[in-house]
Amino acid sequence: MLRPALALLRPSRLPSQCEICRQWVDADMHQIQPGALCADCISRFAAPRPRCQRCGLRMGVESPACGDCLRDAPPFEHTVCAVDYGFPWDGLVAAFKFHGRVELAFALAALMARAVHAAGRPAPHWVLPVPLSPRRLAERGYNQAWELARTLAATLGLRADAGLLLRHGDTAHQADLGRAERQRNLRSAFMVEPRRRTELQGARVALVDDVMTTGATVREAAALLRRAGAAAVDVWVLARTPEPR
Repeated sequence: MLRPALALLRPSRLPSQCEICRQWVDADMHQIQPGALCADCISRFAAPRPRCQRCGLRMGVESPACGDCLRDAPPFEHTVCAVDYGFPWDGLVAAFKFHGRVELAFALAALMARAVHAAGRPAPHWVLPVPLSPRRLAERGYNQAWELARTLAATLGLRADAGLLLRHGDTAHQADLGRAERQRNLRSAFMVEPRRRTELQGARVALVDDVMTTGATVREAAALLRRAGAAAVDVWVLARTPEPR
């Protein structure tokens, strides 16, 4: 049974400013506001949208699968997505991911937790972040996916682990590559900790990342988890890049 998303919010006696509009969020409102985001901005910029339930792509109407997923079904069952990647979330993701704003994990994970509850999916046995390569982790100092994953897991009463799914070697930045190049770039990029493979046998897994663009990263990671024995994989992402118009 998943605990309510609001369990994420840490009590505070100090007011804070909304990270989007900069209006003050009163301390008494922390019980109903996801961290440093005000209700007006959540309503305006994070309203639920109809999506492909398989890959999270925004659609005109809610659908079990979009055309791409019908033609080439991904190795994961369902995608939970909180927002579309664009203003204002692109700026917050950049601050969170590249500029040391790790505290934003609480506000962003609260949005994800709300989306997880709305999806009504079975609770996973494991919440696993998409891992960074050792070099990139050393450069950045933290893995943004792990910050989201462990915050979500603590909120929902689930187990999170950053040592079960690993990334070995270094690959080119995905942002600089097209769809086909992303898939080639990620071949054999992930591995399951060899001494812990039995922990995945028959397990349901939630794979967590900050942004899904083409889906190449989560496809590769989910496929590996299924080959390692996971019964099912869902993907939980903060933001989904809309299809180019």
